[in-house]
Amino acid sequence: MRPSGRDLSEMRSVSIETGVLKHAEGSCLIKIGDTHVLCTATIEERVPPFVKGSGLGWVTAEYGMLPRSTGSRMRREATAGKQGGRTVEIQRLIGRSLRAGVDRVALGERQITVDCDVIQADGGTRCASITGGWVALKLAVQKLMKAGDVLSDPLIDPVAAVSCGIYAGQPVLDLDYPEDSEAGVDGNFIMTSTKRLIEVQMSAEGATYSRDQMNALLNLAELGVDQLVAKQREATGA
Repeated sequence: MRPSGRDLSEMRSVSIETGVLKHAEGSCLIKIGDTHVLCTATIEERVPPFVKGSGLGWVTAEYGMLPRSTGSRMRREATAGKQGGRTVEIQRLIGRSLRAGVDRVALGERQITVDCDVIQADGGTRCASITGGWVALKLAVQKLMKAGDVLSDPLIDPVAAVSCGIYAGQPVLDLDYPEDSEAGVDGNFIMTSTKRLIEVQMSAEGATYSRDQMNALLNLAELGVDQLVAKQREATGA
């Protein structure tokens, strides 16, 4: 039934390669099917003005899509002089999702910026960015701990994200682009490894959905996050 031939509850193939950039404190290339995102984490011994003096750390994120990450060339946002609304919304989502899994007291008064650059897009780029972003963040924190700059791990719980939707009347896990573009309902589910919800984004695209369908999608999301967290732990040795 699915264009890819996958079962309703089957994820696309997932791989996470770490240490892909020389200079970043943490980096990985996450591939979820044909969606590929380069994620890096940068540590800075400073925080934004609204955090300064609080003793708390800060985690923020930036997101972008390369011009040929899609079927036709996208114009670089820098040439337009500003970021698009979608970009701003996604990078805010990534930042607050990652912060939900961070003990900001243990992090100390420093900032970690997670950059997520989409190399190739085939649906679920924000979910891949959050999942890969946590890996880059974890690797950066491991460097802080090894250097003795933080005494206890400030990352409370792995954070991962997956998309689910109603496609051809059936709940399906991990939408690729052909499904996402035709889904009657689509949603993004961000949660911790212990199934604590951080954010759920669900919308009907021409067809309403029931509470039972929403629950079915949430159940699928939990299955997907379990698999993603296993990949995160494997990649980071955590």
